[in-house]
Amino acid sequence: MGLSVVGVDRMAKHIARKDLRKLGDERVGILVQLSREAVKEGYNDRARRYVELARAICGKAQTEMPRDFRYCRKCLLPLVPGINCKVRLTGSKIVSECGCGTVWRMPYLKEQRK
Repeated sequence: MGLSVVGVDRMAKHIARKDLRKLGDERVGILVQLSREAVKEGYNDRARRYVELARAICGKAQTEMPRDFRYCRKCLLPLVPGINCKVRLTGSKIVSECGCGTVWRMPYLKEQRK
């Protein structure tokens, strides 16, 4: 005589990796948009939580964050120039500074050569 739980008669269905990635990308896109809006409205804690959730989904679905989405790797806030980060051009580098003090330097030599 086996144990049975009311309402549960099967195991969960397996989701194909392609479908899982597609679903993950869709949900990450929604969370990225929500986090940008939350920063613009001044809800930094909410924006930070959205980025945490998006990173967790990316890890589970084995996908990457969108290329155009930048966030601070230290405080996990989405970087929105003029609101919570400074962007400067110095010589041959783009220097971005988050409100928490983290600094990134990225070269832009290709753009200068054109």
